[in-house]
Amino acid sequence: MSEENIFSEVDEELRNERMRNMWRKYAPLVIGLALAVILAVAAKEGWEYYQKAVSSKSSEQYFAAIDFVEQDNVVAAQEALNIVINEGSGKYPLLAQFRQAALLLSEGKNQQAVTAYDALATSLSEKRLRDLALLFAANALVDSGDVAAVNARIGGFIASDNSLSIMAEEILGLTYYANGDLDNARETFARILLNPQAQSASLARAEIYVSQLIAQGAKAPIIGENNN
Repeated sequence: MSEENIFSEVDEELRNERMRNMWRKYAPLVIGLALAVILAVAAKEGWEYYQKAVSSKSSEQYFAAIDFVEQDNVVAAQEALNIVINEGSGKYPLLAQFRQAALLLSEGKNQQAVTAYDALATSLSEKRLRDLALLFAANALVDSGDVAAVNARIGGFIASDNSLSIMAEEILGLTYYANGDLDNARETFARILLNPQAQSASLARAEIYVSQLIAQGAKAPIIGENNN
């Protein structure tokens, strides 16, 4: 193998690693807004319990479980969350199920996490929470590069008035990248750049993704595609 080819392969591997590291860095930001919605539900539920003078037992059990999560005590956290699921009231069992699925993902059990989120989405009647479950399932599938599976869950969010559409685009773009489809990944991120609803953080990440993909050989954007 020539020296030029060796350096070319090393350079390509470094670019791939940079893209993977970017996703590891930004994934929490992509999902952060959705998590905030879930936590808001918890806060609302707790406030309603307080106002109605209902027992705070479920609230205490749930946040005790969260303490175990923050301490990285996965076994204790799962046991505590199971108690909330089996004995809790209000929306706390639902919140515990979301947390259990998130723990599976944090342990690298992606397919189990996908199964858990899919089960949640199937069981939920409230659209906002059902969409969140599908978004989390799609996020857990990013590294698999399974574009069809991701599209089946969140494809309907894109090009709609769904508040999760931009996050859905980002997850889809990263899935294309994991699949090795650089051109479709770039086109997906470019749509974020054209979206007037995209926040500055999403735009900044999309610009980085597009630049990185072009450096790796994806087609350059057409004139007017980048609105900056």
